[in-house]
Amino acid sequence: MAAATSTASPNSNRKLEHLQMRKVTLAATQMSCSWDKQDNIAKAEALVREAAGKGANVILIQELFEAPYFCIEQAHKHFDLATATEENVAIRHFSSIAKELGVVLPISFFERAGQSYFNSLAMIDADGSVMGIYRKAHIPNDVAYQEKQFFSPGDTGFKVWDTAFGRIGAAICWDQWFPEAARCMVLQGAEMLLYPTAIGSEPTKPGADCIPHWQTVMCGHAGANLVPVLASNRVGEEVATEDSTLRMEFFGGSFIADHFGQKIVEAEREDGVVLTAEFDLDEIAETRRYWGVFRDRRPDLYGAISTFDGQTK
Repeated sequence: MAAATSTASPNSNRKLEHLQMRKVTLAATQMSCSWDKQDNIAKAEALVREAAGKGANVILIQELFEAPYFCIEQAHKHFDLATATEENVAIRHFSSIAKELGVVLPISFFERAGQSYFNSLAMIDADGSVMGIYRKAHIPNDVAYQEKQFFSPGDTGFKVWDTAFGRIGAAICWDQWFPEAARCMVLQGAEMLLYPTAIGSEPTKPGADCIPHWQTVMCGHAGANLVPVLASNRVGEEVATEDSTLRMEFFGGSFIADHFGQKIVEAEREDGVVLTAEFDLDEIAETRRYWGVFRDRRPDLYGAISTFDGQTK
């Protein structure tokens, strides 16, 4: 009997390749915030719906969007903004939205846990379920960035979630300046990195604009780890409280970078922005394997990174 031969055409092979692709559309959003929590949630929902209407599967909202960036001042009254995860209005609201739209929504919030407080993120999958919590690891302390007044250092470690649209690593704002955090998430299998953010003016350095530096560092995470990176920043002038003279200007500049570290889309200082970009996660995974940056790592030589003074024992 003659050997069987394939009758598949080049076109059928291309169809098979298409079926093996895992395409995902990622969205970053950008908006201003007021002291009206319900209005902030409604604005965020409108952007989420706009992004979903553009085909987005994973949609990122900025850091602590339920209120203005209250860490401008050291005021104990702002602890009243914190909630337990199960009591948080935004998490409950966007769990319903995620299920309705079939999208993944990481939600940044001010978490109260027993006697402790954290700057946290809840990962909501496309079925509306809360997959878990990440607590911000790196807590800044500077004029107008008084986060150590409010937040304990996160105790969750860096988290990666296997969502309906790929394995997502998510960290929060100041975390994004640390390449170690990005590398840890990708080593745990993250196929994309998401960073909700609050970056604005520096009161001690009038006229300073850190957006180019910030974007360059983040694009470095993308290129070094060969994964897309999304950042959603707030925008506009905010005051500590309605009767305060303390104010900051948030610069926007939200963006999406590809796995080579190139910015694909970028916002300026507009209010109410939705950015989207499509990626093939299987194609990116193959590129990661090809480049060999994980194959050729030498963790046996990196001991200095796990110390404070760079001195290995």
